[in-house]
Amino acid sequence: MSPHDSPRGLAFGIGAYLIWGVIPLYLHGLAHVSPAEVIAHRVLWSLPIALVVLGHHGQFGTVIATLRQPRLVAMAAVTAALISLNWLVYVWAIANGQTIEAALGYYINPLFNVLLGWTLLGERLTRPQLAAISLAALAVALLTIAAGGLPVVALSLTLSWGIYAYCKRRLPLPPNEGFTVEVLLLFPFAAAYVLWLAFTGQNHFGTNAHDTLLLAGTGLITAVPLMLYANGAKLLRLSTMGVLQYLAPTMVFLTAVLVFREPFEGVRLIAFPLIWVALVLYTATLIPRRA
Repeated sequence: MSPHDSPRGLAFGIGAYLIWGVIPLYLHGLAHVSPAEVIAHRVLWSLPIALVVLGHHGQFGTVIATLRQPRLVAMAAVTAALISLNWLVYVWAIANGQTIEAALGYYINPLFNVLLGWTLLGERLTRPQLAAISLAALAVALLTIAAGGLPVVALSLTLSWGIYAYCKRRLPLPPNEGFTVEVLLLFPFAAAYVLWLAFTGQNHFGTNAHDTLLLAGTGLITAVPLMLYANGAKLLRLSTMGVLQYLAPTMVFLTAVLVFREPFEGVRLIAFPLIWVALVLYTATLIPRRA
């Protein structure tokens, strides 16, 4: 993180969150395609983009050196599995009318990260942070009681992304190289699955222009925002990134309510405001106080 914000970093950060915010509209066009096939194409088409970026910056050496170290490969395999799970749940949620719950998952995520820091890293929690986590827990409890079960989609997205981010920080690789190694590890599985779909006649890629173009484009909507985010984070203050991270779930939430017409009523009218208040409390802890 930079001690100061740069216009370039701000452009990277806003660009990443804007793309993430409109992804539900894109994925909605692939709702008839199985989430597994969508994820496989996200991997396949992300690789050439990642390789082009690495080639432009002359970063191939780090990737090659990493692939020769079993410990780093094992760590990258864990992060690759976690991000795959996160993508799979998210794509399924969009296709099955659970976009509001997906937004909830990403709203809760910053608070879950604070909880991870407390439990795994021994970080101290301030009173506002404790209050924020308590409000989020209350919101989840209300949703659980009302639905008769846990909000599985929201919690799956929160856990998978939060643990992914934690493991990613422990992986001693620069952002672009780390993403490329993850995609390289996933590529054989994705390619094998796509070939199996083609041989069994279950594939959507190549059957019509609409599906083919949208599936190929998943590489752009996957690799570009992740790389924009990774590079923007190095040029922005933590407090700025902390505020920007709410842009995407807010756009996702508005898309779910205003475009997809998902119901926003009942206990959600109580739970979501609780989450928003919790996020205000949390964000206040990120803003440095002036002496």
